[in-house]
Amino acid sequence: MIYNFKNKTYELNDVKIYAIEQGEGPLVIMVHGWPESWYSWRHQIQPIADMGYKVIAIDVRGYGNSSKPLEIEKYDMLSLIGDLIKIIQKEKSKKAILIGHDWGAPICWNTAALHPDKVKAVIGLSVPHAKRGKISNIELWRQLYKEKFFYQLYFQKEGVAEKELEKDIAKSLRKIYFSGSGEGRDARVRTNPDKNSSFLDGLIDPKPFPKWLSQKDLNFYVKQFEKSGFRGPINRYRNQDRDWKNIPELSNLTIEVPSFFIGGGKDAIRKFIKDYDAYENPGKYCNNFYGKLIIDDVGHWVQQEAPEKTTQGILNFLNKLEKK
Repeated sequence: MIYNFKNKTYELNDVKIYAIEQGEGPLVIMVHGWPESWYSWRHQIQPIADMGYKVIAIDVRGYGNSSKPLEIEKYDMLSLIGDLIKIIQKEKSKKAILIGHDWGAPICWNTAALHPDKVKAVIGLSVPHAKRGKISNIELWRQLYKEKFFYQLYFQKEGVAEKELEKDIAKSLRKIYFSGSGEGRDARVRTNPDKNSSFLDGLIDPKPFPKWLSQKDLNFYVKQFEKSGFRGPINRYRNQDRDWKNIPELSNLTIEVPSFFIGGGKDAIRKFIKDYDAYENPGKYCNNFYGKLIIDDVGHWVQQEAPEKTTQGILNFLNKLEKK
């Protein structure tokens, strides 16, 4: 193990969830996004534990050392929320503070919306909380990007993206991580806009990679995806219609627990919808919002690109919670 953290495996009803554990105290669960690992929280785990918390950083189902069901529906939002609720129960904790990045953010936001009795507070990174729309997100992307390539639409056909990304995992991850980073945005790295292109077509394989991700770090991620493949992680994208149909109550629910948002100023997610900045008012549907931290010079991988600023933002929020 690169870091001297404890590890454990939760035996849930239908899956096993691998996690890193550090510290003692109130429970904090950290949930990564695509395509990552518990390891994306490596800079934050110890400082949060040192503040007096028990930190659990999980491998989301489909990733790393966690179970990897084959079926698409095993990665729907209710299943992922269920994993968090069961972990809270396994820890014999009344409530947990949830911190999520990328897909991990809506998993945490929606857990807080549906189970406020189990969540003390929530922090979302890169993806603000949004209510259920009049149509599913994937249907929105179908309409907005019908004449252009958009990766989430490309991911819908089983096996296609998996085959492309698994051909050379190290190169795939280098390209993905660089394209989403602040340096990638500055270099105007984009996938080929032709709607018939592949995901990696047009992306740069940087040599050397920016210093925020070392070769040792990249090697860790590569080993994780050699173990898991990409099917489970990509299956999350294939559940957006199902989620929209299965959780209609998200049309009305707001986040009632204390909440906070952190984002990278150069994150492409903030401009997925033309002429709309998703980071302008990330607390729009949060009734106890503690504000936002936008770190201007970084991109999507905010807790890795700007670890000190991100960690300090989290610690400041936790400190305010303790004083409340």
